[in-house]
Parts: sequence; structure tokens; C-alpha cells
Amino acid sequence: MPIDPELLEILACPLCKTGLELKPDQSGLKCQKCKRVYPIREDIPIMLIDEAKIEE
Repeated sequence: MPIDPELLEILACPLCKTGLELKPDQSGLKCQKCKRVYPIREDIPIMLIDEAKIEE
């Protein structure tokens, strides 16, 4: 089950408070500013800074 579009609209990066976009493969949510990718596990976004990976 993909991330609900309404949820995606209100989620923001916990570090820089910028909006997130769903990666094309739906494996995570990517911050548009700091480029951190927050993983999605079992259809739940893991919004912990320590769990995020920086991706260009």
C-alpha cells in the first residue's frame, strides 16, 4: 500500500522542516533541501534523523 497523498502533504523533514517527496521506487521519502532519505518499512515512514541516509 503506497503512502497516502494527504499524509505526504503534511510530512516534513525533522531536521530542516522542508517538504518530502516519495522516491520513484517508493523505498523512502527524500527531503528536497538536505537530501536525506527517510526509509519506508512495512508502509510506515521512519522519520528519525539517525535512520536517514544522505543521497544526491
